[in-house]
Formats: sequence, structure tokens, C-alpha cells
Amino acid sequence: MTFVSSPPPEFEAVPSPTQPLRGLKVLVPRGGTFGMNVADAVRARGAFPITAPLINFASPSPLDAPKLSAAIARLESGAYQWVAVTSQTAVDVMHSMQVTVPDGTLIAAAGETTAQALMTAGYRVDFVPTHDNSAKGLLVEWPEAKRRAPKISVLWLHSEHSMPVLARGLARRGHAVDSVIAYRSLGVPAAESIQYDIRNSRIRAVLVTSGSVAEQLVKQFEHIPDDIMLGAIGPRTAKDARALGLRIDVVARQRSVASLLDGLEWLVAGEPMPETAAIDLPTLIAMQTIAAVRDEDVPAADEPRRTSGAIPLPDSESTQ
Repeated sequence: MTFVSSPPPEFEAVPSPTQPLRGLKVLVPRGGTFGMNVADAVRARGAFPITAPLINFASPSPLDAPKLSAAIARLESGAYQWVAVTSQTAVDVMHSMQVTVPDGTLIAAAGETTAQALMTAGYRVDFVPTHDNSAKGLLVEWPEAKRRAPKISVLWLHSEHSMPVLARGLARRGHAVDSVIAYRSLGVPAAESIQYDIRNSRIRAVLVTSGSVAEQLVKQFEHIPDDIMLGAIGPRTAKDARALGLRIDVVARQRSVASLLDGLEWLVAGEPMPETAAIDLPTLIAMQTIAAVRDEDVPAADEPRRTSGAIPLPDSESTQ
């Protein structure tokens, strides 16, 4: 459902030094619980959120649906030692299918948002990466998934377009992983009122929260005026968006909505985003994480390189 209305007069105040986004319309291109939470975060900054989902999620294709059902049956029978969950949407799938995770099966979440969704749905969480809320971060920080750790069996539920980083990395380390498509993403046409607001710069900022959102922005809007700010929720999303020809004005320093809104505030205020003056422990760990996963990005000899136009959906940035 699309919620579009004009802000009350008192909400049209000139941006203040303490609330640079105050009174500005911000497009939130996602619906559901995630969209509601983002809208609340935008509203807390004094801005006016326009919730207009550009993507929605659907069940797997007829070809993939039986594979999902079979994997869930194996999970409930205790066939897996771990379940890897890398998006809120995967949690929604588990909840809608009334999946029961056996006591002997542990659950790894790619980040705090996914972990919270799992707990809200009644599932426990046994591991969450500390420094990098992504599939790569999960692969690097997960103790049981290390290269010389005892072999584990893992079920990974993910989007149709997710990059195979986690499955490929686990397999290369000698672990057994079932990589199963749990849902598809579909484009949702924007309402004419949204089209009008974009054409006339009535919306002042757009939150680009995933590669699939970027793809829909390119498909649905012939031109996005230069005075509309486009903010990406992370470097992977920014890279995908720019590859599609979409301008990105600011990239969140951390993969979170709060960090993205911080970036927009700095942009409106005309201030540079803060830089780390010295290499602290988190920065050092992040650098080590990048070095550790470089080899995971190189396809094996029998793996074809991805050359299709499909937009990868890094779960940590799409927060699906």
C-alpha cells in the first residue's frame, strides 16, 4: 500500500542546524515492517517520509518451490547443524511456513536486524557477526565455518538474486551447504503521484536500500532531477546502482538506515562526512575482513562468472 499525503504546514519548516532534514520529503521505497521502521527513523529526523514500495516479495518459482519445501522438511527432521539467515524476508518465509527449528540445530544471522527479526518471530539466534553485518562478514567471523574447523552442514535460505558468496565460501572450506531460494523480488509500479513528485523535485531525497530498488528507480523514472539526493545504504548497493547508471550522492559509512540518514544530513548541511583520524581497532578488523574475503570473490575453475543483468541483492544492505 502506498501512503502519500502532504505534510502539515508546521512540517514545512526550513531545515535547522540541529535537524538538517527537517521538512524535507524523503522517499522510502520499501514497505512492510522494514519500511515502517525506516519511515519512523526519517520522521525522527524531522523529515516527512513518503512510503512507496518499489519492490515486493513473492514465493519461489514453480521450479524452486518444491526444493524449498524439501529443504524445510530436512531442516525439521534435524538434518542440518546450522541454518544461515541473511535477511528479514527469509525470516518472514520461515514464519509464514511455520518452520520449526529443532533444538539441535543452531541459527546464524547475518546482522542485528535479521537477528531481531528472528527473535521477534520466536526463533533463537546463536551467532551474529560483530564487525560486518553481511554474508561476507558472517563467513569470516563464524567460528564453526573456519577453514580448518570440523565439517558442518548448513541450510542457507536466500533471495533468487543473492550472490553465492556464503555458499561458495562454505563449500571451499569443506562444509556441506544447501543453498535454497526462499523468495523472489518483484518490481512494484510507483503511483502517478510519486512520479509527479519526482519529476518536480517535491521529493528531496531517495533512500536506495538495495540493488533491486536501484534497478526499479532506473526502470520507472526516466530522469531523477539533480537536486534530489540519492543515498545508498552501503558500498555494495552504491556500486550496483552506479553500474546501472544511477547517480549516488552519498553512501552510508555503516550499513544501517541511521548511518544513511546521517550522510544525508551532512550533505544537506554542506559538511564533509567525518573521517577516522587514526586507524582504530574496528577499522583494523574491517581491513582484515576485506583481505580475508578477497579470495572468496574469485570464481573456481568450474564456476562461470556472472555476466547476466541480474542485480545481486546483498542481504546485509537490502535488509529484506
